Amino acid sequence: MGKAFRYGDNVDTDVIIPARYLTTTDEKELAAHALEDLDPTFVERVKPGDIVVAGKNFGCGSSREHAPVAIKGAGVAGVVASSYARIFFRNAINTGLPIIECPEAVAAISDGDEVTIDAEAGVVRNETTGEEFKGEQLPDFVMDIVKAGGLVEWVRSKNT
Repeated sequence: MGKAFRYGDNVDTDVIIPARYLTTTDEKELAAHALEDLDPTFVERVKPGDIVVAGKNFGCGSSREHAPVAIKGAGVAGVVASSYARIFFRNAINTGLPIIECPEAVAAISDGDEVTIDAEAGVVRNETTGEEFKGEQLPDFVMDIVKAGGLVEWVRSKNT
């Protein structure tokens, strides 16, 4: 369970991790700047297990994998959005960031609500209000990649 950080539509990769920090792939360094151009206090307030909740087209913009790496590195347990930009969706899976597409949950979650997600089942629960929502469930083989920590770790596990 974590606190919801609520954002709007069209949150692009340039505000998830500004281009000026793309000189590194270090997760901790990227995490230190996650969402700073959208929410300058995010990194100070986010705690492990918190959830990002956003509207339509989350992660639009460039194809940088740095965006889900920064979010995951900041301790975020997952993202719930009304919809995702295709490339962010794939990059989240590739980097092991749990994501759920569920417009109904997004509409019902306020900033600061306590939220639990079960990415494997596609379930979002607003613990503050007691409401539960069923989002898009990812196929088992995709969840295997996410649970392994991303595509590279999944491949490594297959080669051992």
